[in-house]
Amino acid sequence: MLVALSAIAPQFVAAQRVTTAAVGVAGLTESIPLRPSGAQSGSQFAADVLNMDRDQREQAIRDELFSGNLPNFLRKLVPVKLRYELPGGKPLIATIFVTPDYLAIGSDDDFLRIPMDLYTAEAVANRFGFILPTKKIVDAIYAQSAFHLMPQPMSACPEMRSTAYYRTHNQMIQEQMHARGIPLGELISGDKKDVVVTNLLALNEGRIAIYGWHRAVGKPIQPLSTVHGAFYADYSHGIRLISDSVLIDGKRQSIYDVLRDPLLAKVLSYEGPILNPWGFTLTSQDL
Repeated sequence: MLVALSAIAPQFVAAQRVTTAAVGVAGLTESIPLRPSGAQSGSQFAADVLNMDRDQREQAIRDELFSGNLPNFLRKLVPVKLRYELPGGKPLIATIFVTPDYLAIGSDDDFLRIPMDLYTAEAVANRFGFILPTKKIVDAIYAQSAFHLMPQPMSACPEMRSTAYYRTHNQMIQEQMHARGIPLGELISGDKKDVVVTNLLALNEGRIAIYGWHRAVGKPIQPLSTVHGAFYADYSHGIRLISDSVLIDGKRQSIYDVLRDPLLAKVLSYEGPILNPWGFTLTSQDL
């Protein structure tokens, strides 16, 4: 039996600081390089890639993120709790650790939330020791976010895949955050759709899965979809990183092991076990 997350979220808030200390959450980002001195700001990066083709831009995204050019606030992970009720009524509790916002390039003062294709997202996530969320994790993050942004869809057209659209949408998000006085580092959601892992990726090879962009709890704009190819990205997509270390009833485990387990997977996935989260085989360069 699944338990509504909104009903259990309040009881977890008081325990978050204890949980964070117990797992050594700061160490979960140690594989992310320090941001280099003199690294590009988000505005500079957007200007540099403005006229690049898709392949050139994806490579530029990898290069910047691999070098550690991301805002410091994204390195401060936030605990999110999920629950599944086992047969017999015993609750199974998972604590995951997530970036407070979507992956971005630049500094805390000037950054660009950056969409990317599935292969770039996988390469970055694995290099840093993370994974992408499941649909259930996206719902949990929304339910437990400190602030919910109102989704701001832009006109659907070929330009929605352009850097100009990326930049404009990022500015719209920033303006909404500033108007509401939302500080960096708080867990937020509603600003973008999530690129997610799902069994559908293995069944539909070469696709990307997207879900979310909630207007309210249980009301996402985007249902789970694999309509686009794996090289597709547009302004509405966000990459939320989830640490590959998870606490199950307080014990640290690999999130990959949990997702493969026939019983434990249900605490993180509506689908049950997800044996191949990315839908393709990882190479030695990915690990």
